[in-house]
Amino acid sequence: MSADDFYSELPSFSDFSTVGDLQDYRPVPDDWCVLAADIVRSSDAVAEGRYKDVNMVGAAVVAAVLNCVGRERVPFVFGGDGAMLVVPASEVAAGREALAGVADLARQVMELELRAAAIPVAHIRKLGGDIRLRKYRLSPGNHLAMIVGDGLAMADRILKDPDACAPFAVSQENTQLPPLEGLSCRWEPLPAQNGHIVSLIVKPTGRKSLPDIMNDLAGVIGFNPLIDDARTKLAEGPRLKFRFPPRGLKLEVNLTSAGKKVRGWSMALVECVFFLYGYATGRRVGPFDPKKYFNELSLNSDHRKIGDSLQLVLDVTAEQLAAIRDSLAKAYNAKEAVFGMHVSDEALMTCFVEDIGKSQHIHFIDGANGGFSMAAAEFKKREAALGST
Repeated sequence: MSADDFYSELPSFSDFSTVGDLQDYRPVPDDWCVLAADIVRSSDAVAEGRYKDVNMVGAAVVAAVLNCVGRERVPFVFGGDGAMLVVPASEVAAGREALAGVADLARQVMELELRAAAIPVAHIRKLGGDIRLRKYRLSPGNHLAMIVGDGLAMADRILKDPDACAPFAVSQENTQLPPLEGLSCRWEPLPAQNGHIVSLIVKPTGRKSLPDIMNDLAGVIGFNPLIDDARTKLAEGPRLKFRFPPRGLKLEVNLTSAGKKVRGWSMALVECVFFLYGYATGRRVGPFDPKKYFNELSLNSDHRKIGDSLQLVLDVTAEQLAAIRDSLAKAYNAKEAVFGMHVSDEALMTCFVEDIGKSQHIHFIDGANGGFSMAAAEFKKREAALGST
């Protein structure tokens, strides 16, 4: 296996309940690089009701890099208000260029400031962190990276420290429009069926492992998020609503078709018409096979993932929500885990469809009105408080 092909040739696993088996995670090559990006003052955009804009820019980071480098070669974690990708040395220049383009576009079109950096894995290891991963198979040809080792958390701290980030910051001078083909936000928000959508971040810190903590949680909410696939899926059934024209279409066209909006609007509307016909009739339209697509849609979503911590989006009752808080607060007080959570009444879904005919599509799930961005802020406060005791 060459260093460049490390991720594409990595064996995959399909049983999410084994995600906590740390001995199965492999270290990425030392010459790889973390491409880190997030929106500055994303909480201000949340307060202004612009979290869908924030999500779209975060997803654009992933789409731009994958369109440049290739989706099977690059592990990534979508974080709501940004993203982390780990790329081979040969693709760092292309990745930096893609990040610079998204940052420039976000500033000009969305009036959002995206900070970005390319941080060598070797530097992260020198500081005491690591990046080890496994490849989780969502469906044939679609994977999510599960990443441990505190390397992503360290990259995030470097990104947000101007002095530490200075040697690795991505220049936004002489940028080009990033390749954002396939990025879309056409689905309506996914409403909670049980009352509450919870964006949850959990990380073990003591004698208990992640499976232990999830087993404790299962005892009070009635299901284990690592095991019960049917209870964790969000992008399916009556939650899925498509209207014409989609409310998010203006946002999509503004971001993905900068400089060619007439053509962008025309293509997007034609695609929506064909999709709506297939959606309503169940009939195949060109490469779009509705039955196949909807079977894959809930599978190909990132509602469960590990990016140094377990990140979940769950639909729960008021009783389950209270039980989650109590169970994790107990674990936190016992110094067994750190957690952060945010609650809303719906989830957002942003899509990256590389080739619908070949079933290559991924769907980024986050809670509305702040989601993982707000959960992460709470998580970091608890983590800092725990570290000071």
